[in-house]
Amino acid sequence: MLGQPSGGESSPRDDAIRLLARREYSRLELAERLAAKGHASESIAECLDELADQGLQSDDRFAESFLRSRILRGQGPLKIGVELERRGLGREVIRHAFAESEQAGEGDWFTLACESLAKRFTGPGDSPRERARRERFLAQRGFAFDQVRHALEHAWDNA
Repeated sequence: MLGQPSGGESSPRDDAIRLLARREYSRLELAERLAAKGHASESIAECLDELADQGLQSDDRFAESFLRSRILRGQGPLKIGVELERRGLGREVIRHAFAESEQAGEGDWFTLACESLAKRFTGPGDSPRERARRERFLAQRGFAFDQVRHALEHAWDNA
């Protein structure tokens, strides 16, 4: 276990625990934050291995938490996947998080695309330009082409 360095400086573990107390972090994010605080890369790697072994840091848990928060924001699977990769998660971890979300009933991307579109726009649009605007909106939020098409056809079915 890494102890407190002399001179009143905080250890990588102390800094990591402080960060993890607020929210989940991926291993890469945590390593970057600890490096920015001036900790040596060897002590960072040792600390992160220790935290993972103790279950205090988990890329799987981070992925699930991140995915859930982005679904609540109305973002699509393409954007979420790219963001998770950017945060240093492997494809298998990402795939597992999406599968868990789907099993929990959180990953109905067609319904989410419809809800996001209906929340932002009052109807499908009268002109090709307006319909294209709605398509761009969903595409920028990370929805796939078939999800965009479905939402354009069904977002206002219950209105």
